[in-house]
Amino acid sequence: MNNNKIFVISGPSGVGKGTLVKQLFARVPNLHYSVSGTTRKARRGEVEGKNYFFLRKKEFLKKVENGEFLEWVKVYKDYYGTFLSEVDKGLATGRDVVLELDPQGAIQVKKRLPDSTLIFIIPPSLDELENRLKKRSSESPADLNLRLKEAKKEMKSVVNYDYKVVNDKLESAVKELERIIEEERRS
Repeated sequence: MNNNKIFVISGPSGVGKGTLVKQLFARVPNLHYSVSGTTRKARRGEVEGKNYFFLRKKEFLKKVENGEFLEWVKVYKDYYGTFLSEVDKGLATGRDVVLELDPQGAIQVKKRLPDSTLIFIIPPSLDELENRLKKRSSESPADLNLRLKEAKKEMKSVVNYDYKVVNDKLESAVKELERIIEEERRS
């Protein structure tokens, strides 16, 4: 095994994980984004193989059976998983791997790979999280309520993480992520 690191970035839906990860990749060299598989439908603007690998449920479960995932979870009514091949691809090129996962998946990764670094992104408040989810306009009112209820539960899992970053102001949150990665690379 080489000395490359695995960084897992988690947080409740709508906290801005995707935006932070994009900014991080624009600023920090030598990172590999591990594209996850999911059974959920693509959102507007999402690209197959870039944002996710979109799979049918039967296809996803077959990959679970074949042991193709580092971790996998069912979130709401859809499945999500991290392909071992995606992680290996990044590590093989000598880059640190970034996974964007929900807390269930993050804990699975930490159990299998104890040296991985878990970073939890938290909103400045639950009210702000609700505003962000509403602006996104990708959920029905029922789904929005479900995601807010789940966010409250997920916030309790922050104790299992190595770091927490408040995403209040984008610039300061990205700088904090950069600092964490540089610190972990030195250790």
